[in-house]
Amino acid sequence: MDVGSSVPAEAVFEPLLQFEMEMGTFLSEWQHCDHLSTYLARMISHNRADPVRHSNFFSSALNELLEVSFRGGSSSGHIGLAIYRNGPTERVQITFPCPPGQIPFYREAVSKIDRSDAHSRYLDAISTDMAPSRESILLDLAINFDASIRIEENTSPAVTLIVDLPLEGLVS
Repeated sequence: MDVGSSVPAEAVFEPLLQFEMEMGTFLSEWQHCDHLSTYLARMISHNRADPVRHSNFFSSALNELLEVSFRGGSSSGHIGLAIYRNGPTERVQITFPCPPGQIPFYREAVSKIDRSDAHSRYLDAISTDMAPSRESILLDLAINFDASIRIEENTSPAVTLIVDLPLEGLVS
């Protein structure tokens, strides 16, 4: 990288854990989302300043991501989850099978997160949706958890979402 470049170097995230499950098994039982997020949150929160608080925040955020995969995933293939850490930030990388026709939805939903109308779209979505949509879940993560979200598209016919969660600095 050129020393004069204004592009910041990618922060180094240390791996904490990885998890993989057959998507058909994951989709077979709704409780997998909650059980998995609670278990993984406890595993990674033990050495945080307030482990219970951190575990609760992380479990909630991870459960939201798992719900996105649950609602949009295909039953073939595997769901993969990797959790990394850099200082106060946890990075969740979730890959799940996705029909090719749905990948543009994720690309568009992620691109809308940083727009100036994100907060009003989020408020509109939670006041009108009977059940949270995948887009409103991603907006929730960005707004309420101060998450940075991006999509990696080289995993077709799957989608990979990379979510940075600065939970240690989050004010409840």
